[in-house]
Amino acid sequence: MKKPIIIKLLIILPLILFADYIIMALFGCVTCLFGFGKDFYCGPFCLAGKIILALSLIFFGYIIYPDIRALFKLSRDGAAKQKQKDI
Repeated sequence: MKKPIIIKLLIILPLILFADYIIMALFGCVTCLFGFGKDFYCGPFCLAGKIILALSLIFFGYIIYPDIRALFKLSRDGAAKQKQKDI
């Protein structure tokens, strides 16, 4: 693996997940302040959490996609160059 992929996996992904945790904690505190009942936390709150997590995963995929694409492109080009040297 290349260094940028490892850095993104070890630093950016935990930061994104921590930001999700903070957002959900603040959202829970605000809804408690406004007096939402227990039914809110079993329905819309869980749905909001799933949406936030899905958006975070899409964002992380968007960030890491160019590195993964470059990694696969290098491996394909490397094999092609090796065949040309043999001929």
